[in-house]
Amino acid sequence: QVRLVESGGGLVQAGGSLRLSCAASISIFSLYAMGWYRQAPGKQRELVATITSASITNYRDSVKGRFTISRDNAKKTVYLQMNSLKPEDTAVYYCNLNGIGVNYWGQGTQVTVSS
Repeated sequence: QVRLVESGGGLVQAGGSLRLSCAASISIFSLYAMGWYRQAPGKQRELVATITSASITNYRDSVKGRFTISRDNAKKTVYLQMNSLKPEDTAVYYCNLNGIGVNYWGQGTQVTVSS
């Protein structure tokens, strides 16, 4: 059973920063694409950022230049550095592991940005 455990969420003022981490319990972490998604109350879950096994990254437009996704294959961990946070970034953030025939989600971590 693959587990994804997120950490690093919390309450921060607008303009502040947070770093989310997601540790995966899977044997060959480096083979898989990883992603961060978020879901605000009353809204659908949306893609925030992804990183492939080759470390190619992709971001939604609203976070470009503010958020950075990265991975440490030795630690089997993916990170999301979030800078210049805005109230509209408030959501539960979920980690995702994706590959051929596999798709796993973490339990989510709350990020709240106060104005």
